[in-house]
Amino acid sequence: MTAQLQLARDTHVYASIADATGERYYWKLPVLDGFSFSQSNATTEVTLAEMAGAGNSSRRGRKLFTDAFEPAEWNLQMYARPYDSTGPVVSGSTDEVLWSNFVNAGAYTHNSRSFLGGVEKVASATQMDIDFDESNVAALKTFNLFFVLGACGTAASAYNAGPGNDQTIYKVANAVCNSVSMDFDIDGILTLDWSGLGTLITEETAMPAAASGNWYDYIIDDGIAHSESNFIRNRLTTLGVATPGTVAPFGATTSYELTLTGGNISFENNITFLTPEELCVVNQPIGNVTGTRNISGSFTCYLNAGTASAGAGTSADLFDDLASGTGVVTNSADLTFSIGGGAAPKVVVKIPTAHLEIPTHSIEDVISLEVNFHALPGDLDETNEATLEYHNA
Repeated sequence: MTAQLQLARDTHVYASIADATGERYYWKLPVLDGFSFSQSNATTEVTLAEMAGAGNSSRRGRKLFTDAFEPAEWNLQMYARPYDSTGPVVSGSTDEVLWSNFVNAGAYTHNSRSFLGGVEKVASATQMDIDFDESNVAALKTFNLFFVLGACGTAASAYNAGPGNDQTIYKVANAVCNSVSMDFDIDGILTLDWSGLGTLITEETAMPAAASGNWYDYIIDDGIAHSESNFIRNRLTTLGVATPGTVAPFGATTSYELTLTGGNISFENNITFLTPEELCVVNQPIGNVTGTRNISGSFTCYLNAGTASAGAGTSADLFDDLASGTGVVTNSADLTFSIGGGAAPKVVVKIPTAHLEIPTHSIEDVISLEVNFHALPGDLDETNEATLEYHNA
């Protein structure tokens, strides 16, 4: 027997959606090692429990029923990489298709290389903005996610699965993005950890044919191999903290001068999948339902007991102000994370109404503070918790 083993490092990943005309396009996702996809099933066990019968006999059997397939789960990591394309709209990012699903962006138009709302290309062609204006929906639109094992070093036109072929192709159907987190540790590159759900994982014999032409003629891979200048260095990250001033618990302090040592921001859709429960049938998930949108995170900085600029406060002042705000139910600070620094490439995350928790002290060689925050909308029916800006170089 000849073994055909597949290695994780030989994998290509594609996300596929249809444009406004129905033509399918494939975004090649430059994922990192450690991706995963899986699906389990729900079962019911029936057991017997009898007292002793004739001759001390007692039935002890059991029966197991497969009730339904659980939603498929997938996870992958990508660097946040804004790019400059040669297309009609030159701003974008390698993960824009995932963001478009997460925020429920409108239809994709290939001619302008843009989505309708949610993920918007700025007219200057150097910036892509992401907002949550379209995200107050009961269910997200879906996409298909393909994991092509054994694809490295092979042209996309040669992908073919089955006995005797080099590739094994798995499809996660009706996928949705459930959560994404960005960690900006001081010595790393800005990385986004994506996770989501789908209805079913199947092994495909080949990548699906396009409506017109070959599927591989519709691959979008801008920003992947053209340049390495679009990686974002976390060490250059800055944080701006603005406060209303004269409003408790911040008093007359209008800003805080904080130098970060690390941080993270997480975005959650809290999606669940609905699955029927019929007898004598192995049911499959039929669709997704969104839950509460949750944007939160934390940042760390050294405890600075010195003096800041006029009208500003230090990290020690921030702790004192928050810890003394015993009568404040919900505080509000305007946070601006410029991950990568002041110059592009960078990702800017703006959280205009962040509720800050009382910082916790970390007692190490240099004492530091960790501040947890929650991004809140202006009102319960609004979607202005946060906006993101991808700035390409």
